[in-house]
Amino acid sequence: MAQRSQQPSNLFAAAGLEQDAPRPLPEALRPDKLADVVGQDHILGPDGALTRMLETRTLGSLIFWGPPGTGKTTVARLLADATELHFEQISAVFSGVADLKKVFDAARARREMGKGTLLFVDEVHRFNRAQQDSFLPVMEDGTVVLVGATTENPSFELNAALLSRARVLVFQSLDSAAIEKLFARAEQVQDRKLPLDDEARAVLVRMADGDGRAALTLVEEVWRAARADEIFNAVQLQDILQRRAPIYDKSADGHYNLISALHKSVRGSDPDAALYYLARMLDAGEAPLFLARRIVRMAIEDIGLADPQALAIANAAKDAYDFLGSPEGELALAQAVIYLATAPKSNAAYMAYGAATRAAKENGSLLPPKHILNSPTKLMKSEGYGSGYQYDHDTPDGFSGQDYFPESMGRRQFYDPPERGFEREIRKRLDYFNKLRSGKTS
Repeated sequence: MAQRSQQPSNLFAAAGLEQDAPRPLPEALRPDKLADVVGQDHILGPDGALTRMLETRTLGSLIFWGPPGTGKTTVARLLADATELHFEQISAVFSGVADLKKVFDAARARREMGKGTLLFVDEVHRFNRAQQDSFLPVMEDGTVVLVGATTENPSFELNAALLSRARVLVFQSLDSAAIEKLFARAEQVQDRKLPLDDEARAVLVRMADGDGRAALTLVEEVWRAARADEIFNAVQLQDILQRRAPIYDKSADGHYNLISALHKSVRGSDPDAALYYLARMLDAGEAPLFLARRIVRMAIEDIGLADPQALAIANAAKDAYDFLGSPEGELALAQAVIYLATAPKSNAAYMAYGAATRAAKENGSLLPPKHILNSPTKLMKSEGYGSGYQYDHDTPDGFSGQDYFPESMGRRQFYDPPERGFEREIRKRLDYFNKLRSGKTS
């Protein structure tokens, strides 16, 4: 049989060129040391939390919370290198219980060989409660150092047991200076300047919207679009990229001005102005779930118990957006804004909680009166615990009128509902209870 001549497998090999396909710019520019990560100086700077942690050469489990494109995956990889741990990455979107078991078994085997494992879990909030619980034993016995990444508030999305075993570090959206550093690094690596005038370059920074990955992807798009010696202005840039820059920079005054305008329009019972500012922010690329959280806050702070349905509707709008996404879910946010703007307003509960908080700080060492404390032991019973307590359900009015404040503090009034909305009914109830109380104590 004639021997087949050895031919290059493809034209690239024949030309003596690399056979690997070119990597996307965000991957090609991924930092290879922590000092090169931009925009997270509060955790990676000289006095940053991770910097201090690495000085001890030890690493505890961590939760990275922040927007997309802020370096969570990159930092996790570099932490594994810095602490000489094996880096293992999974995504909660694509992994189930069987996958977790394989990862844990491999980590145990690795540990027996003297090698630790840093397990990076992307989108960790997408694991259900039972799956999150499965991490607890391997975190406790040191089989893995868990580093979870999430774009959602860990307090709401992760088990309390998991949170108690991990430290939460907040990653911030990249500011304009950090985005500019990425542009400069891309220009240095590619050995060419971005074909943009100063105004267009500023627009491209805003288009990135605090997302480093998006910033570098935009840079690639600009270079692909530019012809020889062509320089784009701002209008040409937006036409070529077929996208608009956000109307405001989320890290600057515009962001806070518009959310303030939205909040005050709702508080001022002007649904038309509120819808206008909601639409402006959504059109500018504001994160809808950020707006949903603020709408929930409006329901709590400015409506409260004047309309108890306001909070339920605000939460339902948040859930509806979470379920539908954009653009359909945006209508749920608009509906909630209209409801809140037209609801009766009250900050009585908000003010009452603030007053109660101040009183708690001033009188935090006072014990409750003994008559409302349980007496599970004979000693406590002999000390008067529970003595004289009246079970309200056994009284003729279902109301004993007892004093529940610490004795040396005396009764206080924090909550003063106005004569508006449902709180008009609450005031009637409180007046009724106060009348009964005065009759029982006179």
